[in-house]
Amino acid sequence: MWTNVQNPSTNDCVHPYICVNHPSGYGCDPPEKGSNKARMAIIGTTSGLGGLLLITALWWLHKIIRSIKKRKLREKFFKRNGGLLLRQQLSSGEEGTVEKTKVFTSKELEKATDRYNESRILDQGGQGTVYKGMLRDGRIVAVKKSKISTAEDEGKLQQFINEFPLSWDMRLGIATEIAGALQYLHSAASLPKYHRDIKSTNILLDDKYRSKVADFGTSRSVGVDQTHLTTRVSGTFGYLDPEYFQSSQFTDKSDVYSFRVVLIELLTGQKPVLEARSDDGRSLATHFKLAMEECNCFDILDARVVKEGGKDEIMRVANLAKRCLNLNGRKRPTMKQVAMELEGIRMSNGGPAVQQQYEELEYNEAELVATWDTASTSSSSYVINTAVSPLHVQPLLSSVGR
Repeated sequence: MWTNVQNPSTNDCVHPYICVNHPSGYGCDPPEKGSNKARMAIIGTTSGLGGLLLITALWWLHKIIRSIKKRKLREKFFKRNGGLLLRQQLSSGEEGTVEKTKVFTSKELEKATDRYNESRILDQGGQGTVYKGMLRDGRIVAVKKSKISTAEDEGKLQQFINEFPLSWDMRLGIATEIAGALQYLHSAASLPKYHRDIKSTNILLDDKYRSKVADFGTSRSVGVDQTHLTTRVSGTFGYLDPEYFQSSQFTDKSDVYSFRVVLIELLTGQKPVLEARSDDGRSLATHFKLAMEECNCFDILDARVVKEGGKDEIMRVANLAKRCLNLNGRKRPTMKQVAMELEGIRMSNGGPAVQQQYEELEYNEAELVATWDTASTSSSSYVINTAVSPLHVQPLLSSVGR
């Protein structure tokens, strides 16, 4: 029933019709039509509010999850960059050390440097930027913001041997630098440290082929002339010291054994463990030892090493690797002896001396490292780390073409 009137006050709708405003004027509509519109309006409003609440809830959930991931990532980087070693040193209770050493939060450092303002820059280099900062108590400090390399910046030594063949001089230089870094950790640092997982995937190379020792996740600080007794063996197959595997006592000579595997990898360009290897065993160490005993060393060396290296210097490096291979840890040379011998070979080859600047490691292993692996553990009675470290430095040896 319609009444074409412009003013609802002059229009009386017969019950149950109700007066409704239409584009053409006011009219009487059945009650169902009006109530449906009201119902639709309520549903639309409710749906809109519900959608808005859902979007808000999802936004907050995303923010919380992102915050949790960020916190976990910071904890992981803290552990990778020597955080556990620093905590151990702080809790050692040495007089003078604890008072002088303080861990600052990122917010404190940002505030001290005015959010790393360019006007505060004191020095810039390949390893990072140094800023002038002021603490809350007015003390002036120097804050070094280290450069964090990524997988695009650095690569593992393992990738370089085959993907980007290294010259003999480069291999000798890399071996000397690694030995020097380990020698510092073992004897020159204020608190000696054992790396406990030396392998080619933990050696990082930058764009100038300078090596960096990575992944201190399993490293331990120990007193001089002490061993580290563990309840379970940790390390990587192919690099594990047999003496350590049997006794669970890790010494500085255990790192020496692992280093010699890296040295053999540099000489041969082969993996430490290879299933396709013949009856003499899957271990590169065993394969190399047998070749040395049978005077067939040059048969297993990388072709580029044989072509570019002098026979005398190659044999000096090979004999050094053989001595590091001794099953009796006491008969192996120390990392200091290894570093000195490699440096001597390198100098006799006409290469530049390795810069011994390892003192920067004392409270900042991250300077030496760049980026470290996350160690994976097995469920058995020993732990085998198989994770690969990311970086813009390529790994030492590549799995391609082997």
